[in-house]
Amino acid sequence: MKPQAAPPSLSIIVPVGARRAADIAALYREYRSNIAATGATFEFIFVLDGPRPEVRRALETLLREGEEFTIVNLTRNFGEAAALTAGFERSSGGTIVTLPAYPQIEPADIRKLLAGLSTADMTIGYRSPRHGNALARMRRSAFHGLVNWVTGARLRDLGCGARAMRRQVLEEIDLYGDQHRFLPILALRLGFRVSEMPMRQSPQDRYGRIYRPREYMHHLLDLFSIFFLMRFTKKPLRFFGMLGAVTFGVGAVLIAYLGMDRVLFSEPLADRPALLLAALLLVLGLQIFALGLLGELIIFTHARGLKDYRVEEIIQYPDAVAASDSGSDSVPAETAGSPEMRATAPPAVTA
Repeated sequence: MKPQAAPPSLSIIVPVGARRAADIAALYREYRSNIAATGATFEFIFVLDGPRPEVRRALETLLREGEEFTIVNLTRNFGEAAALTAGFERSSGGTIVTLPAYPQIEPADIRKLLAGLSTADMTIGYRSPRHGNALARMRRSAFHGLVNWVTGARLRDLGCGARAMRRQVLEEIDLYGDQHRFLPILALRLGFRVSEMPMRQSPQDRYGRIYRPREYMHHLLDLFSIFFLMRFTKKPLRFFGMLGAVTFGVGAVLIAYLGMDRVLFSEPLADRPALLLAALLLVLGLQIFALGLLGELIIFTHARGLKDYRVEEIIQYPDAVAASDSGSDSVPAETAGSPEMRATAPPAVTA
């Protein structure tokens, strides 16, 4: 029976979308040569987000020439988040690297991402120096300033597709919609260590795209969902309770004012729309507050399966097995864990 090959150290996922085209064969060769220079074993996974006949033909030509990689072809365009998930499900490396399917960064700087994993769970690239006109710089500054203000993160280039992360990061994050661009923020929310690495921008990365107003609205809604996930996923009553209390309070104050106006000044209430508005605010405030309570009940029910912390290391004293391995063959099991025994042994660090 043929022995099973050991899994590679790196899994490189390249999602190929519809918005930007590139010479995928030349890009693959650049990526491959620079990753091979690190000396690590690796696998490439190309995920075609929908029918991409030109890209598929180019990749099949590389396969016939003897290159080794995997092609995942999705039935239609599902978005980059779905493409990354599909590629991750078919990967086997302990470190996941995502790279753009077009020239965005200098491939020689990929090793910076891998080197950054020595002190972090996820490293993301930011293009520096960054090209672009004054309008593009203003747009990027406004977007990242809003994201950093809402989430409390300090990130500079969420649009960069070059990222490296430990496998556990994607195992614990469920991507959907357009949340791939907020992947570092979701990792921070779960307690992973995220760092940024400066990477030279490719000279071919000159894409002066003008976004439609609908896309700005989509990004704004995605940012709101990330804000809610960051702040109130496990404390829904704080969000809905605050909103409901404010709404109910405004309605109650308005009702009190109308009541005083009726009692003290004999003002009629039948033809005053403010009365309907006050009643609506009271009912709406109660409903929003009740929605927060239902969310708290759901969170409480599933609290045992939720983990909102991450252990960096555990420092403990060796157990009876360690003591017996060091030559203490006569240590009884009942005394191995006693305070006297533990006090005489040096601590062991388990990462």
